[in-house]
Amino acid sequence: MSLSNEQVGHLARLARITLSNAEIDATRDKLNGIFGLIEQMQAVDTAGVEPMSHPQELATRLRDDAVTEPDRRAAFQRIAPQTEAGLYLVPKVIE
Repeated sequence: MSLSNEQVGHLARLARITLSNAEIDATRDKLNGIFGLIEQMQAVDTAGVEPMSHPQELATRLRDDAVTEPDRRAAFQRIAPQTEAGLYLVPKVIE
């Protein structure tokens, strides 16, 4: 797939981007290069290849789920303008 200058100009208008004619040409070339790369990747035979969540076999480092900070909720709630039942009260902004 390759784009024409008119199509790139239309996309630029939809994105509210102003492009000069030289910028449209450069953008068209870059987008067509991206589409070419996508076509190459789609042409690769992936039959029998199991999908992976990550390209490398990495073990996730886990840490103990331990509290490392003191509970300062009461101090934060004391300086808040309004609280109720442990929650912060804020003005309604959407009607």
